[in-house]
Amino acid sequence: MQTGLIHLHNFLRWVILILLVISILKAYSGWQGRKVFAPGDKKIWLFTMISAHTTLLLGLYQVVLGRYGIFSTTLPEGTSVMKDKFFRFFWVEHPAGMILAIVLITLGYGMSKKSVSDEVKYKKAFYYFLIALIVILATIPWPFREIVGRPIFPGM
Repeated sequence: MQTGLIHLHNFLRWVILILLVISILKAYSGWQGRKVFAPGDKKIWLFTMISAHTTLLLGLYQVVLGRYGIFSTTLPEGTSVMKDKFFRFFWVEHPAGMILAIVLITLGYGMSKKSVSDEVKYKKAFYYFLIALIVILATIPWPFREIVGRPIFPGM
């Protein structure tokens, strides 16, 4: 089960990245093109938020009870979390960065419900989604990252 959850968490990473890029492009084109806010934009933003929240739940399970989870792993004797690069990344940096990104994605989706001008909706959503994408890209354990790197497609 543990391996399946990790693979699902990884797969949803790609779903979020694709939906986030689409959301950014739609928000930017709506903002620059001064378009009327469309229900299709709200749906894309909703799917982006749902996939992000689902991935967050899977990730929180991994952090707490996963293979290297807080309650299923003990640190080496005399080591603190902040001094160990591996545990600092997976227990502090990755969860904090992803929670921040998901808050930004949620704020971006929330703009679709605000009663402000369409230009403001698109502009604010664009910035929320763009910053979320940057944070996600910075806190993913890419294969080139020393010590914490993971395969792009684990299990394949």
